[in-house]
Amino acid sequence: MAAITLQEQLLQNIKAKLPELKKLLKKINSHWYYEDHIYRFYHYSYKVYGIQDLTIKIVETLKTLDPNPEKFEMNSFFEKIYKEGTSKKFKSIHNKNWSKHTRPMIEAFLHAKYFLEMAVKHGKTMETTSNELPSGWAGLLYFYGLR
Repeated sequence: MAAITLQEQLLQNIKAKLPELKKLLKKINSHWYYEDHIYRFYHYSYKVYGIQDLTIKIVETLKTLDPNPEKFEMNSFFEKIYKEGTSKKFKSIHNKNWSKHTRPMIEAFLHAKYFLEMAVKHGKTMETTSNELPSGWAGLLYFYGLR
């Protein structure tokens, strides 16, 4: 019997946690999370800073799916986006250069949301891994350093 690959293990992990992932995605996509926080960015509201908690929640959930958790390393591009978008504390001085301070939070959230969406989508639709990679699955593999 052939050993299971890390990609196959990732897909199995996603499938095992699919109800939890779908529930989180539904919550993230709801009015008071996705819609409201993006609005808060354009409204210059300090409440946009709350999007960082959502981003952290998504990433922490995605980490639990890692097929090789003792060696987990986020994709370096995403790690930079994540760090820049989850380390902000509101200061009124930020209003003077709003985009500089808040746009990284939106960017980190949207990238994390993408990875969660791809986990849910491909967890529902893929039965096995293969050499033919749908773009979203390939993107998700980059998150885990498997591509």
